[in-house]
Amino acid sequence: MYCVRNITEDLYWVGGNDRRLALFENIHPIPRGVSYNSYLLMDEKTVLFDTVDWSICRQFIENIQSILKGKHLDYMVINHMEPDHAACIEEIILRYPDVKIVCTQKAALFMHQFGFAIDGKIEEVKEGDTMSFGKHLVAFVAAPMVHWPEAMVTFDTYNGVLFAADAFGSFGSLDGKLFNDEMNFDRDWIDDARRYYTNIVGKYGPHVQDLLRKAGTIDIKIICPLHGPVWRNDLGYLLEKYDKWSRYEPEENGVMIVYGTMYGNTEAAASDLATRLVEKGMTNVVMYDVSKTHVSYLISETFKYSHVVLASVTYNLKIYPPMHAYITDMKSLNLQKRTFALIENGSWAPQSGKLMRELLDEMKEMTILENEVSLNSTMKEDDVDLMESLADSIIESMK
Repeated sequence: MYCVRNITEDLYWVGGNDRRLALFENIHPIPRGVSYNSYLLMDEKTVLFDTVDWSICRQFIENIQSILKGKHLDYMVINHMEPDHAACIEEIILRYPDVKIVCTQKAALFMHQFGFAIDGKIEEVKEGDTMSFGKHLVAFVAAPMVHWPEAMVTFDTYNGVLFAADAFGSFGSLDGKLFNDEMNFDRDWIDDARRYYTNIVGKYGPHVQDLLRKAGTIDIKIICPLHGPVWRNDLGYLLEKYDKWSRYEPEENGVMIVYGTMYGNTEAAASDLATRLVEKGMTNVVMYDVSKTHVSYLISETFKYSHVVLASVTYNLKIYPPMHAYITDMKSLNLQKRTFALIENGSWAPQSGKLMRELLDEMKEMTILENEVSLNSTMKEDDVDLMESLADSIIESMK
């Protein structure tokens, strides 16, 4: 049975939701599922904007057929070739063999790499090109590395709709609510949106800034991403979030404490620091066990907070492995502009602090507070002054 929704009088959402998938890109947990969005325009020419993941292809085909009602599909615009959006290209061609595929040159190359039978069907476009489908005139805008090199976005000059590819998306199934004003986004969606951005697109902040500059020159009224809700009002809220994330600026002045502990002693030290911070008036403090928290959540929270405390046991003369993986992920995703404090622990050769500092020194615009705390097995009375000094240093750095 089909399930579609109107976006404007002649534009339809024909995507679907996957609530069974456990890991997005086989990496990131998605306990609330994910949507795959595709859009069908009914003008003098019929136009499909992107396809969906193979997992919901049957629903997708039924949705398209319910709108076309036996009409031909004239065009298929492919903004992004990643398989969660392009997997059903050949299924469309099988059912609508005369369809023309509109895409960038590199997207066509990727279609060949995936083995798609597209010969004679491609109409290549580039930055600045336009195409008329009747009353709807669309302009194509290059968006390389947001977050694949072939990506583009398509702007409908008639109704102000931006088909945004993987920009402005979010984890989470839509559950009947398609538009941002049908949900409490700041309560129920912002964490999934941030985690999606930071882990999928976060590395490419300068490229997102380029796209935002281009977006600032056009009159966008509706944003249609390939994942998550469609935005039809309060666009400034979403654009402000993307601007902040892509500049690597923290959303909140607060302290995130991430600890790696084997037997609870490093955790106890981290809790002591958290308590001291709260008693000094900094109540925006969160704590995470690096061994129990998936790194995608840690990365999202690290983009959120201004200050990060890394408390790590020394393991085989190295950084505790889950902590090392977390810091490595920070670096690979280009995290910048944070203030770090370090706590190390070790029973016979504590040196995780020195090694963490070396990794952080390789990253851009990081501030590392000097008064690092080094513990021998457990925190003792002799360590209280050091912990108090570290708490004071963190508070002072937040002014």
